[in-house]
Amino acid sequence: MAGDTITTPHERPFTPSRAARDLGLRRSDLDLAVHLGLIRTVPDEGGGGRRVTRSELDRVRSAEGFPDALLARVEVVGTAEAARLLDVPAGRFTRLARLGLVVPAKWYLNRYRAVVWLYLAQELSRFAADEEDCPLLRARRMPEGPRALLDAGVDLRPRNWRGRHRGFLLRQCDGPWERAGAFAAFLDPVEIAEAVPDPYERSHLNRFRPGPPVAGTPGSPAARIAERIMTAEDADEVALLRTELTTLVQEARETRPAPRPTPRRATAPPRPLAPPSGGPKAPRGLLGRLRRRPAAATAP
Repeated sequence: MAGDTITTPHERPFTPSRAARDLGLRRSDLDLAVHLGLIRTVPDEGGGGRRVTRSELDRVRSAEGFPDALLARVEVVGTAEAARLLDVPAGRFTRLARLGLVVPAKWYLNRYRAVVWLYLAQELSRFAADEEDCPLLRARRMPEGPRALLDAGVDLRPRNWRGRHRGFLLRQCDGPWERAGAFAAFLDPVEIAEAVPDPYERSHLNRFRPGPPVAGTPGSPAARIAERIMTAEDADEVALLRTELTTLVQEARETRPAPRPTPRRATAPPRPLAPPSGGPKAPRGLLGRLRRRPAAATAP
């Protein structure tokens, strides 16, 4: 009939698990693709985390070489396989990673609660193909400068991972409080309290402060290890994070102040009772009669 319209219901974006099934990916592959910014997500209107829209699934599926090209970009390897890709001993690769020459993409704890770092295979291939890196890969001994750093105990793997993970968190942010929370995620509570002294702002900020991606039962050894990896320790890294946090909280304060308790209205003191009109009334009863009796005459 004329005037009739056909409408389609609003389609809710898909959960990550459903999106992974639709794309034919493992959930871990999709999660890493999201972390790397290869697949975009949107916040769930119901507060249930991030979701993937149908249009984004269509975009990813229509990309050239899908799914092999996408899987190649999210392929991760551990130390042994990484050393094989670079054609170096595993010990040499570990030293290169500690120096920050290759950046971990993710990590997990094995059954012995040891941290296992994983690296993007494509990044390792590019590193191996760079002629400037050949001396570090082919020299019989590590050059003196890097060797001195290693002897001093330098290990930039946690810091480099934090930098990569911070980029992921910032891509998910929709406002200054969310961005401030992304920086606060890598500071310990003492540093946060010094950078954000207002308790109401600090409480509001904690709502947007993500925890480690690998977590265990609070207080467990696994949870403590995850917290240690997540928390910045070097003075220059801490200073950078605090500076950014202070700036973002100031911006958030101007655009969307933190909620505060409503001050109670002062109650007026009770009004004194007005005295009865017409002067004081005579008392009733026996006392009244005695007071109304004329005074006795005194003897001369």
